[in-house]
Amino acid sequence: MSVRRISTKEYKQVAERMRKLQEQQRLIVKRMSKIKYKIAILSNKGGVGKSFVTASLAGALALNGKRVGVLDGDIHGPTIHKMLGLPTGFGMPAKPDGTIIPVEVPPGIKLASLGLLLPEDDTPIIWRGSLKTTAIRELLAYTDWGEIDYLLIDLPPGTGDEQLTIAQLIPNLTGFILVTIPSEVSKAIVKKAITFANRLNKKVIGVIENMSYFKCPDGSIHYIFGKGAAEELAEEYNIPFLGRIPIDPKIREANDKGKLFFIEYPDSEASKAFLQAAEKVIEIVEGRSTGNGKEGA
Repeated sequence: MSVRRISTKEYKQVAERMRKLQEQQRLIVKRMSKIKYKIAILSNKGGVGKSFVTASLAGALALNGKRVGVLDGDIHGPTIHKMLGLPTGFGMPAKPDGTIIPVEVPPGIKLASLGLLLPEDDTPIIWRGSLKTTAIRELLAYTDWGEIDYLLIDLPPGTGDEQLTIAQLIPNLTGFILVTIPSEVSKAIVKKAITFANRLNKKVIGVIENMSYFKCPDGSIHYIFGKGAAEELAEEYNIPFLGRIPIDPKIREANDKGKLFFIEYPDSEASKAFLQAAEKVIEIVEGRSTGNGKEGA
């Protein structure tokens, strides 16, 4: 069996890549050490509103006096920048040394997203797993969040490259918040996300049910997608239930206009539900709650 010897040039290239990776990991540890709580928003099911939930929770936490950052971990479908009021291609400032400065939006949310760097809405990011992992590592290493209380990471559906990269690269990840809708299909798939978190030995902070019900002008309530899925998940897996977010046409209107729903309609039932959910998250992660999985029932 013949063995090919590595040339000096190849050795230097490998050594340089290793040095760069080590430097990036050192920077990640440094950046994350200034952030008290790092929470990833997860669901194995697409279309349940993770980005909307992330943006609204960020707004609710900020209104609770917390310093908040949002990292868009959805490489192929970044949308949270729009929900926070920024157009595609808005850009992110950077220092000469490559440090990225997050863009700050009302009510005091710092945002970093590849969606801010794309030239047009229809520009696809056609990357394999290794490139996505590199992009997330570089965002974590070079984005200077400063000293903040909460970093929320908006993840795409599934339990693959992006989710593993976030879970493995961020030291002392506080945990995951799961998002579901009240259908049996969504409930069954979100169970995989719970198993994912458990296998990585990461905490599930709680589950939130989006599109929970629709309230008519006459006050009658209709459970369009079913009822009680998130509460059943919370009870089955002994995790906190964070609340129900109703269906509201104003949510779609705000998102389409690039307005933060939480700011546009602060008196809506959905906004009030997010305020309550944020208060529960604060209680759970800051140690002022037992988190028995039955809160909000």
